[in-house]
Amino acid sequence: MPFAGNEPALIYLDNAATSFPKPEVVYVTQDNVSRTCGANPGRSGHKLAHEAAQIVLKARLAAADFFSIQDCGQIVFTANATESINIALFGVLEAGDRVVTTTMEHNSVTRPLYELHRRGVDVVKVQCDQSGRIELKELQHACLAKPTKMVVINHCSNVTGTEQPVSAIGNWCRQQGIIFMLDAAQSAGFFPIDVNAMAIDLLAAPGHKSLLGPQGTGFLYVGKEIKVKPLKFGGTGTMSSSLQQPEHLPDRLECGTLNTAGLAALTAALGWIKQQGIENIRNHEQALVNQLRAGLSLLPAVSFYGPECAEGGVLSFGITGFDPAEIGFILDQQYNIAVRVGLHCAPDAHHTIGSFPQGTIRVSPGIFNTAEHINYFLQAITEITTQ
Repeated sequence: MPFAGNEPALIYLDNAATSFPKPEVVYVTQDNVSRTCGANPGRSGHKLAHEAAQIVLKARLAAADFFSIQDCGQIVFTANATESINIALFGVLEAGDRVVTTTMEHNSVTRPLYELHRRGVDVVKVQCDQSGRIELKELQHACLAKPTKMVVINHCSNVTGTEQPVSAIGNWCRQQGIIFMLDAAQSAGFFPIDVNAMAIDLLAAPGHKSLLGPQGTGFLYVGKEIKVKPLKFGGTGTMSSSLQQPEHLPDRLECGTLNTAGLAALTAALGWIKQQGIENIRNHEQALVNQLRAGLSLLPAVSFYGPECAEGGVLSFGITGFDPAEIGFILDQQYNIAVRVGLHCAPDAHHTIGSFPQGTIRVSPGIFNTAEHINYFLQAITEITTQ
């Protein structure tokens, strides 16, 4: 077991919330830029400001390359996926529009849609099955029932890890003239994403999860044909004489001082992922999830939610006779294991899979977890449930 002296070392299994630890190059890069290039990118004419602007441009180019985006100007940097989602939803949908989504979405989608519904947008939620998967035919039926402006879904559930048929949905939406928006909070850096092959019009992603970057980073990809109204207005460093927000991207949607050091670290993280190979990272994390499920299946009190074999990098389960919050507390306090318990900001998903209102115990290994970590976790759960 992983021990540091007489105390168990922290076993961090909450990577679906935020990946930790990061590759060393991420820490080194963020620290170096914070210490050596603290100027405002694109706002001044001096050398340090130009250097900061180059750092941001390199981040834009790296993200474009990673997601097969032809024009890096279509990438709008944000603080996280939630901000990206809000910019897209409030920037595209208006009263009288119709949007189709699913019952497996995170509150980062459902709450903005709830507010938009209050403002006159027709929001339709298509029921997923108990494993969290959407049937393409049911989604198509919902879209064709009335004129639909947008489909918005997550690529991979943060509760069950269920992967949705993104390419099939995106290309069908493209044929129908429906805007397709993908919430890639759990998939960016885990599954390969090609915005062209998948016919994605709007892509929201965080930097701090499977992309292995720091918190406070994220982006929104906006397709060439998509017009998005700004959510925020302010300084961009361009067209400063005008009171109007610039019309061109990314400036139209990207104002205020960017997280330069964070974006430099995100660039380093993307390079690290490409060097390791996204498929190798995914295979490693899926193997740990499958190891975990196999071990837990030996305990009769354990019940699982989601796919029988790992798709995304998470496993949700419950234990008869135990509240998930109780298990999480014991794991943290007695075993120094960090997991996520409860509803995971996705109550609709828990209604769908049958775990509402108590939620589940969610384990999400990362690239730096090992089979030894999973064995230690299994030993801890066995001890807790047999005492």
